[in-house]
Amino acid sequence: MELPRIVVNFKAYKEALGKRALEISRAAEKVWEETGVLVGVVPQHVDLRMIADAVEIPVFAQHVDPVRPGAHTGSVTVEAIKDAGAVGTLLNHSERRIRLDQIEVTLQLLREADLISIVCANDPVVGKAVSDLQPDAVAVEPPELIGTGISVSEAKPEVVKRSVDLIEGVVYVGAGVSKREDVVKSLELGAYGVLLASAVAKAKDPYSKLLELAEGVITAEE
Repeated sequence: MELPRIVVNFKAYKEALGKRALEISRAAEKVWEETGVLVGVVPQHVDLRMIADAVEIPVFAQHVDPVRPGAHTGSVTVEAIKDAGAVGTLLNHSERRIRLDQIEVTLQLLREADLISIVCANDPVVGKAVSDLQPDAVAVEPPELIGTGISVSEAKPEVVKRSVDLIEGVVYVGAGVSKREDVVKSLELGAYGVLLASAVAKAKDPYSKLLELAEGVITAEE
């Protein structure tokens, strides 16, 4: 499956739950249909099946646990997210960190299920360590910029450049990404795509915001 250029994490925002999550996902699908820029969405687990059934864009889980089906109360298994219609998952987000050995086990489970892995890292060096485990993509996000509206490509362009230099494979960057110019600069610095959350999840008009971000991808490729 083609990896999305824009990945939107809904986190646990009340503005991105239930019917609102579906609205955002349909807006993302509409932007893809109109621009050709693929957008992936990462809803809360309880909304996975509803959204995966309703849209054709990639739907990811926010996390899975490194366990096989069985007596693991409260755990989210790879099999469960696949059954719900997810094409893959985020792992190791700064708000849901796991150990490197747990990442390794989970990646193996994801490969067995033919699901996509996007593993987060808080800096390029950690990103390199993660990339050595061969996930499908690595997303580098300096945690101090997450949710600030100050893009990593603006505040710390060297982080983007170093991530691209160190990491083999697909690199997303995130933290503070909120406007067209952030996307343009991130891609011009060598990133494949962007990972963001509140700029879309909390937007009054998610379609317009997603269209703006997609236009950033198009501009960077011209």
